[in-house]
Amino acid sequence: MSIKGIFPISKWDFNSQSIFLDLPEEDLMSLTANQSQQIYNKGDVIFRDGAYPSGIFYIVNGMIKKYKVDKDGKEQIIYVANAGELIGYHAVLSEDRYPDSAAALEKSLVSFISKEDFLETLQRSNVLSRRLLKTLSHEFAVLSNSLTLFAQRSVRERLALQLVVLREKYKVSARPGIPVEINMSRYNLASLVGTARESVVRILSEFKDEGIIETRGRKIIVLDIKKLIRISNYK
Repeated sequence: MSIKGIFPISKWDFNSQSIFLDLPEEDLMSLTANQSQQIYNKGDVIFRDGAYPSGIFYIVNGMIKKYKVDKDGKEQIIYVANAGELIGYHAVLSEDRYPDSAAALEKSLVSFISKEDFLETLQRSNVLSRRLLKTLSHEFAVLSNSLTLFAQRSVRERLALQLVVLREKYKVSARPGIPVEINMSRYNLASLVGTARESVVRILSEFKDEGIIETRGRKIIVLDIKKLIRISNYK
């Protein structure tokens, strides 16, 4: 089921997929002429918080988490990126270190574009520069909404909203006619929601009893997206 018209996904999800879409051929060739690709297995780190960037990363397929680790070693997932998205470009644009870390949530194929190729193309491409500016503005709005979510919503509401967003992300690679499966560990889901793993397990059990979701091992299938949206209290 589509959530178009009943849930404003753009308020809660980045849209960097559009940055490379239909770029002028010359710009796309300039960006990708020297790119390299690498497969990252689940848990493999792509870049670490505090490291200096040497380029940007384009997710060909798979799922990547961006996260911070506090002084006690506790992980907080900031964002989950999927196929078609760019990561790592903020540090390149700001000429600073990576502000967070990125690691594969599942087996993922990722393209690497050098900082030099990215900046050179950006300097002469009006299309790319406009798209990046628009994307950065949108990401700021998404992060502002996320901060409000953590400050004003219950764990149950936050989990419901994240399940709605994750369903849309996993739907990208789902086969037609097959239920969308959110394939994420309870630990990572708790890190994304900002709560304890035990709380996530308990609320998922409640959702299951209410007929909202079904679970198959670690996989979560949303059965009643409308009810989940109502619980999320996203407005």
